[in-house]
Amino acid sequence: MSTDKVTSPASPLDRFIAVIPAGGVGTRLWPLSRAAAPKFLHDLTGSGSTLLRATYDRLHPLAGNRMLVVTGKAHRDAVCRQLPEVTDSDLVLESEPKDSAAAIGLAAAILHERDPGTIMGSFAADQVISPDDLFQAAVREAIHTAAAGKIVTIGIKPTHPSTGFGYIRSGQDLHIEGAPSAQDVVEFVEKPDEVVAQQYVDSGNYVWNAGMFVAPVALLLKHLEANQPELFKGLQEIARAWDTPDRDEVTSRIWPTLPKIAIDYAVAEPAAEAGDVAVVPGTFRWDDVGDFASVGRLNSAKEVDDVTVLGEGARVFTENSSGVVVTDTKRVIALIGIQDVVIVDTPDALLVTTMANSQRVKAAVDALKASGDTDVL
Repeated sequence: MSTDKVTSPASPLDRFIAVIPAGGVGTRLWPLSRAAAPKFLHDLTGSGSTLLRATYDRLHPLAGNRMLVVTGKAHRDAVCRQLPEVTDSDLVLESEPKDSAAAIGLAAAILHERDPGTIMGSFAADQVISPDDLFQAAVREAIHTAAAGKIVTIGIKPTHPSTGFGYIRSGQDLHIEGAPSAQDVVEFVEKPDEVVAQQYVDSGNYVWNAGMFVAPVALLLKHLEANQPELFKGLQEIARAWDTPDRDEVTSRIWPTLPKIAIDYAVAEPAAEAGDVAVVPGTFRWDDVGDFASVGRLNSAKEVDDVTVLGEGARVFTENSSGVVVTDTKRVIALIGIQDVVIVDTPDALLVTTMANSQRVKAAVDALKASGDTDVL
């Protein structure tokens, strides 16, 4: 992507640039996902493609090579190996994690410096989505809606009353050309209990908040400045230096001082109260791969008996068993008469749990951290 400031073309689709935030350790997927090798660097679906690579390939028909990747400095080499197309000027490296408002806000500020008419879309690197054509159709609607002056979230039509996701309450149809399903956003709602979640699903007025945003960079930055002026000021200073020789000096000086806050709180929720947020409902299949139960549910990997097996050269024997086995060792794993088990075998750590308890893996990670066993994290 050229770093020169350019005049925005007429079509909203031609103004679109995709941003891929590749962060988060994915502690519920320990010991497979770790600080040095987080979940987006793994193939968790048996497709032969890592989550990061699949995200890039899904966005390529929409953005071509017009993409920014935001990730930690520690992951630079791994990200570059998986995405050799991404140039140095389009790789935004964080020296330390600062949450999504800083990551997405910096991408927006850099893109605004290059072309204030840019429409950006932010899509996390660690989600599993299918089929691609339904996802791309929703993003195209979101781009047209953003061009009409909205910050747009792509909401997922709920398939069940999940208590693990935030919800978005939609309002009136917006009647935007090129975006027939775009609606006004009334409010963002925190994770509900099961009874309330069921009411949300039954009403048909709520979608899951999947954390996907499409917005004119100028509008996103306007709301960031109004709600987080200190964060906005720091990001602006880094962005102004980004395509100059001062990038490293300015970034290393400013980034550690920035406040940590999620983009939902810094921009999306206050912008919704101001009437500036729209939602396009997505009918595609979506999963944030939050635990090993998700891995089992999603997988197209080979099944032995009723056991999903992930791992190159895995040696697994099963009899009257079900569950998930993820291995990156050559150790033989035998399951006999055990149901809904999760086994994750790595050279220096072994996890054994059940599907029902897979969300609790984070507690083990927290305990290891507290006891100083950080060599396996």
